[in-house]
Amino acid sequence: MKQRYRSFSSYLREVYGCRVQKISLDAGLGCPNRDGVISHGGCVYCNSKGSGTGAFSRGETISQQIRQGISFLEKRYKAKKFLAYFQSFSNTYGPVTGLRSLYNEALSHPGVKGLCIGTRPDCLDTEKIRLIEEISKKYLIWLEIGIQSSHNSTLELINRGHDFECFAEKVRDVHDANIPVCAHVILGLPGEDVSMMLKTAERLSGLSIDGVKIHLLYVIKDTVLAKWFDEGRYQCLERGTYLEIVKEFIKILPQATIIQRLTGDPHPGELVAPAWALDKKKNLDILHQLLEHEDVEQGMAFKGSVSVNDMINKRIMPDVKAF
Repeated sequence: MKQRYRSFSSYLREVYGCRVQKISLDAGLGCPNRDGVISHGGCVYCNSKGSGTGAFSRGETISQQIRQGISFLEKRYKAKKFLAYFQSFSNTYGPVTGLRSLYNEALSHPGVKGLCIGTRPDCLDTEKIRLIEEISKKYLIWLEIGIQSSHNSTLELINRGHDFECFAEKVRDVHDANIPVCAHVILGLPGEDVSMMLKTAERLSGLSIDGVKIHLLYVIKDTVLAKWFDEGRYQCLERGTYLEIVKEFIKILPQATIIQRLTGDPHPGELVAPAWALDKKKNLDILHQLLEHEDVEQGMAFKGSVSVNDMINKRIMPDVKAF
């Protein structure tokens, strides 16, 4: 079957010549949107684990998590090389000396060839970018920055704590340091219709983002979103609708953009809805069939790049449906 988009796995095989897997890490770092610096509530869809494994709260060190991850991934996927993925919460949120120690601990393990660092745009100052730039001269680094939506009205509604212009500014700064940027996007956010979701694809394409992670908004326990769902104030996307939007999203992204993920991996014990989100293989199989049937290829609807400074200076406040 023809490859319809540039996947992260194929990119890593191009770089290393073998199968490479991520090891998800929980470094115990926090988030300014939860500890009171910005807000105490956090994003409406985020629970106390911050999309992580909870390993830090169980007393597991970075080295222990990496050893366990390598043992599991070697057996399951026959992987030979690994990237340490700092996933939970905001992994540039802390003193530079502490971050340097965490990153170096991960990179000290044989087989770990680089880092993927998940964070927020408002947790990236000049000093931290310089640290990551320094490491990137010896290792493969991907800086994964959460944006979720390009619409400021949506970001306010979900209590994101920053606007799209903040994200665009950090993309510019990180690109100036020659560090690859992967943008996290969530489809199905409250109040957004299909045109708004695809507008986010256009805006990210305009910023020449190096990679994109596309996630379904699913409802997990002990979140504000779960309360909204119980009250009937939020309805999840149906599988077919989500995959149709992903298909159109792929068409808009430039061919060079690496698509790191096309749907999320909710923890079964935490998921409230939709149940179909748990069947990742089926979801991807249907998507691939859809792309093949309609002869869709990444980039076929790409409209070109724009000046990052123009994007920063332009206020983005579109109309949003009542919620």
